[in-house]
Amino acid sequence: MQNLIILAAAEGENEGGHAPENPLGFVPVEFALSLVIFGLLLFLIWKFVAPRFEQTFAERTQAIEGGIAAAESKQAEADAKLAELEKQLADARHEAARIREEAREQGAQIVAEMRETAQAESARIVEHGKAQIEAERQQAVTSLRAEVGTLATGLAGRIVGESLEDEARQSRVVERFLAELEADNGASSGSVN
Repeated sequence: MQNLIILAAAEGENEGGHAPENPLGFVPVEFALSLVIFGLLLFLIWKFVAPRFEQTFAERTQAIEGGIAAAESKQAEADAKLAELEKQLADARHEAARIREEAREQGAQIVAEMRETAQAESARIVEHGKAQIEAERQQAVTSLRAEVGTLATGLAGRIVGESLEDEARQSRVVERFLAELEADNGASSGSVN
C-alpha cells in the first residue's frame, strides 16, 4: 500500500513539474470567510434561536413549577380530606360502639323485665294453683264429711242399736266423730314430725 502512495506522488511530480499543494495547508481567505460565516451563524442563533429557546425553557419551567404547586395544593386538599374522613370514621366507630352498648344495656333491661314478668306470672300461677287446690280440698273435705257422716250415722245406728234418723242427733254425732278423728290425725301428724 505504501508503494502505491509513493508511486502516485511520484507521478504527480512528473506531470506538473512542481510539488502538489498541501491539502491541510492554511489558506487565509478561506479562513476569514469561514470566520465571517461562523460569526453570522452565531449572531443569528444568539438573536433568534437563543431567545426563543430561553422563552420555551422559561414557559416549560413555569408550567412545571405551576404543576408542582397545583400537585402540592391537591395533595394538601387530599390530606385534609383524608384527615376529615378518618375523623368521620372514628366518630362513626364511636357511635357504633355507643349504640352497641346501649343495645346491650337495653337487652339486659328487657331480659330483667321479662324475668320479673315471668316470675310474677309464675307466682300468680302458683297462687292460682294453690287457691284451686285449696278449693278442691275444701270441696273434697265437705264431700268426705257428708259421706263419713252418713257412714258414721249408719255404723253408730248399728252399734247402738237405735235409729239415728233425727237430724239434730245425727249432726251432733257426726260432729263429735269428726272432731275425734281430727284430734287423732293432729296427734299422729305431730308425733311424725
